[in-house]
Amino acid sequence: MPQHQAIQDITRQYGPFPAAMLKERPEAAREDYFILFGPRLNLQSLQQFQHNCGQNFTIFDGWETLGNPILLLGGKWQAQYLEIAHKLSLDAAPINFSPRLSRPGLLVMDMDSTAIQIECIDEIAKLAGCGEKVSAITASAMRGELDFEQSLRKRVATLENAPESILQEVRRNLPLMPGLRETVRELKKYQWKIAIASGGFTYFADYLKDLLELDAAVSNQFEIQDGKLTGRVKGNIVHAEYKADTLQRLAAQFGIARENTVAIGDGANDLCMMSVAGLGAAFHAKPKVQQLAQVVVNFADLSALICLLSANDRIKS
Repeated sequence: MPQHQAIQDITRQYGPFPAAMLKERPEAAREDYFILFGPRLNLQSLQQFQHNCGQNFTIFDGWETLGNPILLLGGKWQAQYLEIAHKLSLDAAPINFSPRLSRPGLLVMDMDSTAIQIECIDEIAKLAGCGEKVSAITASAMRGELDFEQSLRKRVATLENAPESILQEVRRNLPLMPGLRETVRELKKYQWKIAIASGGFTYFADYLKDLLELDAAVSNQFEIQDGKLTGRVKGNIVHAEYKADTLQRLAAQFGIARENTVAIGDGANDLCMMSVAGLGAAFHAKPKVQQLAQVVVNFADLSALICLLSANDRIKS
């Protein structure tokens, strides 16, 4: 769609944006642009964002994807823009990454609190009668206060003698993250490979792989004997470095350049894989993760990934 038509379409739906948005886009580096996006973006929130930033940004493009209006703004990114956007329940991101939607790529997702809305081990623990204890350990681990492998083994140990049936109960009620199905469907249109790398468990990750027809899933495995959890984990632990290795291994396996890989997660054990990806995105993440991530998404659902990846296709380079 031509640039002027995209702008006209978004202005018809969300109201008349300032005339400055009709300016032609000059030749410039990606770093000279950023995007403002989210389901709550409209004329009023745009004007408030510009006022709070003390800037009258030139708007070079506008489009919509999966229910998210998106505006491409001209200007050098400043860290304060993110805080200002978040106060308006909007997301914003610098175009400081290489992946683009139109090129086949690789997405590696965390599972708990990223692909799904819960921490599975917390829900299992509630049914096993040790919920508060396990939730406290989980929260501390996700904040980066505990070594992940030690915390995982400690949490699993509390489940000793719990019946396997509680795993089935949690899986029957597994709540997918809003936007997950739509994002997977959109990525597949462009021949993207999609995988889960989780510090959670195969009981759930393998189920999601089959449900969504993903290309790979790695996760931890409960040891189960005679229909009961033993309180131990089988095999290697999927820790932060294992997740990063998985992204690199899958990229090589599928013949995808690192520049078109994406890692997304919410916890401290996702930072390693986010650092080796072409784009590392923190999704509704813990404070430490937001501080260190390349891009932060706090208000849009998982379809924010399509917002980000489509932005690079709007910039000629």
